[in-house]
Amino acid sequence: MRSRGLLLAVAFLFLAPPLAAQTIDLARVRVVDLTHPMDERTLYWPTSPSAFELKELSHGMTEGGYFYASYSFCTPEHGGTHLDAPLHFAEKGRTAGEIPVSQLVGPAVVIDITRQSAADSAYRLTVEDVRAHEREHGRIPEGAIVIARTGWSRFWPDRKAYLGDDTPGDASKLRFPGFSAEATKLLAEERNAGALGIDTASLDYGPSTDFMAHRVAAAAGVPNLENLTNLDQLPPRGAVVVALPVKIAHGSGAPVRVIALVP
Repeated sequence: MRSRGLLLAVAFLFLAPPLAAQTIDLARVRVVDLTHPMDERTLYWPTSPSAFELKELSHGMTEGGYFYASYSFCTPEHGGTHLDAPLHFAEKGRTAGEIPVSQLVGPAVVIDITRQSAADSAYRLTVEDVRAHEREHGRIPEGAIVIARTGWSRFWPDRKAYLGDDTPGDASKLRFPGFSAEATKLLAEERNAGALGIDTASLDYGPSTDFMAHRVAAAAGVPNLENLTNLDQLPPRGAVVVALPVKIAHGSGAPVRVIALVP
């Protein structure tokens, strides 16, 4: 029975219609973790008032003779591998707890801009990058989770290399790749992406002061996945991404565990 279960072509019960036709043979997929661990080295936006904290509540043998461990943790919403809910940049946008789960599970479309980003650390994914990807791999399907692969996760957790600057409390000198507003508009409004993702600290490139990529995505109800990793293990098409954030009812974002199922 176990082997039969593994060999089932599984379509998640909560999938949106665009993915319903994409089945997954669990015996033939490789699971890739796209998530950085949360610890004392986790990177946050330079103006974040705090970072990740883990407090030991219990760790050791109990009076009953068995081992027991328990901790409490505290973290801002937007740090490490996390989700930006539309509320983050849209007053009437959905909170982290309101985003449909179906929007966070979808066929992965990975657009490789590592070459452009290596040449320009403030590169922005362009409409032409999207169209070039589609010419080679086909039109991006509705409900896809579209990810820009910049190669930036190789710098994690070196704050200066990853963010472009390590001045405490100052976000005015950051430099890393992101999405252009035009490409975001195409993906969010015309391709109806379920979510957007990137392996940098923000959907917007480091020098941004108006955060237009965030604003365009949020206005369209599209959440973002930031600080992803291991994108080099994903093909341009064919994988399925599952991104499940902490369900913070009124949150503008949340830590998220993101995995990819790669055939």
